[in-house]
Amino acid sequence: MLTERSGPSDRSRRLTFPEAADLYANADFYELGRRAHEVRMRKHPEPVVTYVVDRNINYSNVCVCGCRFCAFFRPPDHPEAYVLSRQELGAKIEETLRLGGTQILLQGGHHPLLPLSFYEEMLAFIKERYPIHIHAFSPPEIVHFARLEGMGIPEVLGRLRAAGLDSIPGGGAEILVDSVRRKVSPGKCTAGEWLNVMEEAHAQGLRTTATMMFGHEEGPVHRLEHLFALRELQDRTGGFTAFIPWAFQPTNTAISRFPETAVSYLRLLAVSRLVLDNFDNVQASWVTMGPKIAQLALQFGANDFGSTMIEENVVAAAGVHFRMPVDEIRRVIRACGFQPRQRTMDYGRVTG
Repeated sequence: MLTERSGPSDRSRRLTFPEAADLYANADFYELGRRAHEVRMRKHPEPVVTYVVDRNINYSNVCVCGCRFCAFFRPPDHPEAYVLSRQELGAKIEETLRLGGTQILLQGGHHPLLPLSFYEEMLAFIKERYPIHIHAFSPPEIVHFARLEGMGIPEVLGRLRAAGLDSIPGGGAEILVDSVRRKVSPGKCTAGEWLNVMEEAHAQGLRTTATMMFGHEEGPVHRLEHLFALRELQDRTGGFTAFIPWAFQPTNTAISRFPETAVSYLRLLAVSRLVLDNFDNVQASWVTMGPKIAQLALQFGANDFGSTMIEENVVAAAGVHFRMPVDEIRRVIRACGFQPRQRTMDYGRVTG
């Protein structure tokens, strides 16, 4: 099991749930940002903001979950349903490598007909041909594979690791509270199952990220329950490399509401940095909030600018189309007084 992790110097001084709730509801906005930035600078004293060059490849858009927040999925018999061919997959990876990419993010839906061997063969195809890190298959996908095959989570993860899986993204977390999940994503795994996949992945030596999609049908208390569940698991395993909160985009979805404001996003980001004292890295979400709000996020607790997103389809399906090449990301980071530095998935430095 992974054990290396950062944490507060005095665990007795950690934020309690009531304290976090009070801060989230009542703290002055700018004071909250100042406190989060202070913690960020204690963890990362050098004036550096990291980013990763990668591509989000959706190997299929077929899904039977029917999540109410998703504008990307298609049912199996839909005319727009697809599964990428090996040729299409290879072309995307080759372009990523030409652009200086170090990893790909592979995610799809809950395809009812693809066996586990399909995913093993896809991983093997990539590893045999390309020198690239494979960050793939969020916990709901892993649970889906296990159910289809009648296997346990440890066996599924072990087989995927043997085929070439390097790390796991934190997608599908939404809000880790089952009463919320039953409303917005009833076909997906439970909060406990999501956490169990991550704990088993950490036990097998896989590093993972953690996410939160907020601003749909949850309340502030549910967001805090999500954060404290992540903090508790990180205490046990130390396997999470980063936390990435992002705001739900309602366009083209089955949930009708206004998008979260910039202030709401930054407030949640700052509270996340304060609660998640055992997470080294917190990522700004320029993909959903845009580059200007992402710049402000670097003063509200974030130390990472995330991915260049050579390709992104899921958020784009909800009508949000921010794009930033590497040169622009580096310029935006410098404009905030930080030095941009390319990283790997586990926050190693990319040289050359």
